[in-house]
Amino acid sequence: MESRETIKGFYERNAQNRGLQCIKTPGVGHFNVFSRENCSSITPYSRRDYYKISLIIGKGKLHYADKWIHVNKPALLFSNPAIPYSWEADDEDQKGFFCLFTDHFLYDGNRLGTLQESPLFKVGGTPIFFIDSEQEKTVADIFIKMMTEIQSDYLHKYDMLRAYLHLLIHETMKMRPVENFEHYQNASQRVASLFMELLERQFPIDSPEQFLRLKSPVDYAENLSIHVNSLNRSVKEITGRTTSQQITSRIIQEANALLKHTDWNVSEIAYGLGFEEPAYFTNYFKKQTGITPNAVRNAVV
Repeated sequence: MESRETIKGFYERNAQNRGLQCIKTPGVGHFNVFSRENCSSITPYSRRDYYKISLIIGKGKLHYADKWIHVNKPALLFSNPAIPYSWEADDEDQKGFFCLFTDHFLYDGNRLGTLQESPLFKVGGTPIFFIDSEQEKTVADIFIKMMTEIQSDYLHKYDMLRAYLHLLIHETMKMRPVENFEHYQNASQRVASLFMELLERQFPIDSPEQFLRLKSPVDYAENLSIHVNSLNRSVKEITGRTTSQQITSRIIQEANALLKHTDWNVSEIAYGLGFEEPAYFTNYFKKQTGITPNAVRNAVV
């Protein structure tokens, strides 16, 4: 699982879309709109650093950390940077549209609120809506207007696109969200597996300038969009060790590797592993291993 996909990462993953026009003017934010006919049949389970609205016409499965839903009719999907998910198409007959954008583009400095407060994007909300043929036409028309406008030379096209985006959001707020998600038969196994994969993604630390982003069970729970207590229960049930023990074990493993196989000083290793002070790292390492970092380094022949 990727820890977080950036907008740049999206374009690299979808190389066929690199040449398409997009809005990335400084001070305006980012916006782009696409047809789903060119999208991947499988998207990786990850968080994104952008918002995304998709009109899905085609069958597939939408996966979250502890639940999933079979999309077998036209649907609208709202994705936000706080909630990781993946999409797995059932067949190649995928149609529809999607747009991706930043919070800054939608609000354009008029910050009366944030998208995280919207019922369509808030954490814990229900982000998918099955739609009828009339709603599908209404939504598709908005996306088509977006695709036309983004290619235009109209002086105020940013405002037009922003207006279409607001219209799409308001049309959806009239609808009723889906509530019949399926829960995995072994949700603990899936959550623990996602945690261990995310933990491994934090390593190796390749340079002194790199540093560990996720350091606590809360950090990992937030990235997986589940409650920390649920994460702890799942990891303990499947691995026999607590979330904290798994994190500590992996940090110590990396510390040993850095001490034995690099010429970084202990301070550089400490900062890279997320410790604010080298002394904290030394005490932490000694508590877990019974010896100091310098003793490990001095033992290397």
